[in-house]
Amino acid sequence: MLVNNSYYPLPMSANGHPPSSPPPFNPPFRLCHSVQPSLENASVTMDEGETVGETLPIRHSDLWFSDGSIVLRAENTLFRVHKSLLARHSGFFHDLFTLPKLVAKDSSPPPGTKTPSVDLSGDVEGCQVLILYDSAEDVANLLTALVDGPNFGKNDPTDFQVVSGILRLATKYLADTLRDKALSHLGLAWPSTLKGWDAREDIARAEELQAGSSAIRTYPTPIAVINLAREVNAPALLTSAFYDLSRYHFAQIFDYDSFDESAWRCPLSPADMQRLALGKEASQHAVTTLIRSMGSLAHSLHGHPQGYHSQSHSHVHRTCKRDFSELVALATQHYLFDHERGCTDPLYVAEELGQPLYDLGQPVSGEDYGHLGGSRRGVEQAECQACARALMLWSTRERERMWKMIPLWFRLDVGTFET
Repeated sequence: MLVNNSYYPLPMSANGHPPSSPPPFNPPFRLCHSVQPSLENASVTMDEGETVGETLPIRHSDLWFSDGSIVLRAENTLFRVHKSLLARHSGFFHDLFTLPKLVAKDSSPPPGTKTPSVDLSGDVEGCQVLILYDSAEDVANLLTALVDGPNFGKNDPTDFQVVSGILRLATKYLADTLRDKALSHLGLAWPSTLKGWDAREDIARAEELQAGSSAIRTYPTPIAVINLAREVNAPALLTSAFYDLSRYHFAQIFDYDSFDESAWRCPLSPADMQRLALGKEASQHAVTTLIRSMGSLAHSLHGHPQGYHSQSHSHVHRTCKRDFSELVALATQHYLFDHERGCTDPLYVAEELGQPLYDLGQPVSGEDYGHLGGSRRGVEQAECQACARALMLWSTRERERMWKMIPLWFRLDVGTFET
């Protein structure tokens, strides 16, 4: 458990100790088949009284190899691939194809079970048929990644649809190498380090600037990422996902127009919704605390000029004092009263307050997009170099402190957390 060495808000329980995470909960409901695959005749019944499908299955146009040794069926699509390929990359298929008890014919399997079994009368071109209870799209993406190697995109919503399916099946079928690659790719958009978060935000801001609109959706909905992380046991994705979701206003979170339809097919569990509400409240308090901290920094500089100034700058310029006071007042107005861009994002606020050449609430030019409202201060308002350096160091320190606090804000058990 992280120790709170910060004045940023730390949720406390009645006994004075940080509360533990809520008890485990069931994974979110997902429209998919059962987890257990079954090696059966392609035309046999899946369960008593239920047929696999009324229409004839079709072969996948790309993943049908004439020399393949096993046929996989997902929904109404057939894939012919090589057992050796599946066994090499998947611990599940390795055991399925090598352990005698799993492939031996059993004429009387226990009723209601889906234990893999072979029925030679149901072969397709001499190949056994393995029925997978997964979506055909996910199976196709998994097999393509195994055959050709993973070719991930740029972590946009379309890419997430592909990678999330691969990650689910790689986890399910114990394809550990592919799972690690998929998690590393998702980690670029949902990092566990502050450095990674800043790189992610730089990409998003660059795309917003290029598109000329902040409405562009660079990354998928964090709701889907949280649910995926729960489903595949990937807690490293949770910190960024919860923090990103907390930047939305509640009106946006509960408005169906804010996210794509997939987010509402699998909404957050009650436990994670509770985490979101508590973490969002702590994040809002952090913005207020941050602005107060900056006011304390100004008093510290003015009361102890030797603290940050070199011998050549031992005196405090009137301009510096005026600028700090104005910056605190402008930040208060901009973020706390006007609720302008960044008001729900304390990391963004700290970054912007640490920029000595920028001001709040002024017209935005292209090259200055996103910085405290955008425009440069006049030369007469520029801080001296010593004060500017102090401001930058303060901003860096506060952002690192807040980043370490985020898992506590959202009651996340993420193990060792990096900065």
